[in-house]
Amino acid sequence: MTTFKFASKPKVSSALDQNFRPMFLAFRDYVEAVKKTADYEEVTIGLRRSDEELSVFHTVVFHEDHEDSIHNNLYIERIIKTLLWLKGGYQILFKGPERLGRFVQKAFSFNQLRHFDVSFMERVYEKPFEVIVLTKDTELVESEKSKDIGRHLEGCRIGFDAGGSDRKVSAVIDGKTVFSEEVVWHPKLQSDPNYHIEGIKDSLMRAASHLPRVDAIGVSSAGVYIDNHAMVASLFIKVPDDLYKKHIKDIYINIAKDMGDIPIEVANDGDVTALAGAMSLNANEVLGIAMGTSEAAGFVNNKGFITGWLNELAFVPVDISDDAPLDEWSGDMGCGSTCFSQDAVIRLAPLAGIELDPLLSPAEKLKKVQELAEKKNEGALEIFKTIGIYLGYTLAYYHMYYHMKHVLILGRVTSGIGGELILSEAKNVLKEEFKDLHESIHIQLPDEASRRVGQSIAAASLTKI
Repeated sequence: MTTFKFASKPKVSSALDQNFRPMFLAFRDYVEAVKKTADYEEVTIGLRRSDEELSVFHTVVFHEDHEDSIHNNLYIERIIKTLLWLKGGYQILFKGPERLGRFVQKAFSFNQLRHFDVSFMERVYEKPFEVIVLTKDTELVESEKSKDIGRHLEGCRIGFDAGGSDRKVSAVIDGKTVFSEEVVWHPKLQSDPNYHIEGIKDSLMRAASHLPRVDAIGVSSAGVYIDNHAMVASLFIKVPDDLYKKHIKDIYINIAKDMGDIPIEVANDGDVTALAGAMSLNANEVLGIAMGTSEAAGFVNNKGFITGWLNELAFVPVDISDDAPLDEWSGDMGCGSTCFSQDAVIRLAPLAGIELDPLLSPAEKLKKVQELAEKKNEGALEIFKTIGIYLGYTLAYYHMYYHMKHVLILGRVTSGIGGELILSEAKNVLKEEFKDLHESIHIQLPDEASRRVGQSIAAASLTKI
């Protein structure tokens, strides 16, 4: 693709990554340039998640006769890539210049530019993925269905949080935790479905033994969940497809039935993180971003509801530079996973003059850099400052879609002094580059107020009795 002409250099730059070009600055300058032309063209993009759910996004592009129209393809492809991973969908509805629409059809198809995205969406929604180019007289009307789950604390509840290295469970009576336990497990290494089933059931039964009865179960789990079905989940990545469909897709539903047909609600762990933050802050419009093995996220909207969007920000592009780092799984460049995860720390380490033992695991490499940061090693400190700069510019991009008022950043990358540096640099970027957002968005690390309502209690509150 053509180098994007509008990739502006940020006012606040990192000594370690001079090539970083924030997506938001590039798109802001592109749209401003388009609107200065007399014959620009309007584009409407629809993403369908179900018969009742359609997200709609409006933008503009250069007229195809304009000399800068060569940048239209990259702009639209990056926007649609963002929308797909942020909101999800099995169908793209494109209304705009026909030539651009045909490009989108080709790019988002099998064996083409975005084949990974197409395959993933087909698995999530269990429908063929397609791009439909609409006529100019077709109207697209947005229809979003946010879900009123969470904040239900009455009765005897179990909250379960399925992580990649441990599983946490709490027994909760009227909002008070009466039992809590963490058990180490290794789900990402296990191909036998019974390992997962027995482990989850064991934790739930341990919690149930501390309650006079079980009124509801709430589950926080990494992955994509639709109507409590596990559509895609990295926890079960080793389970073969045939066994996945037979035993894992309905794993939580079946366990709840076996325990006495108990009401259950399953939500993505990012959404539950955002919900926990919203409950502790007693606020809505909260975006939670967890920086760990990858980037996880969740959002509570202005009604206090979970949106039903994918919120898979790990695959949302944030850097439009030609030299942006590569995400090995999706094969794309400049995605959130390369900027807001332990991989980002490891990638930046050699640029900061830090050599890491290749025999160490990624988590151990992160810990090594964090130890250096605590000792005030300049290179290590600069790594976390760089991630903070990434975050400040990326929050401006996320704000185009979420309109959040609160941002909660957490995860093991934010532990210790590194988290404080990420927070301060992100705030500095907003102050220097986006004064309006600096005044309207409150960014914070989990504090005592946030910890008061933990992940497992928030999970326990998911189900309405």
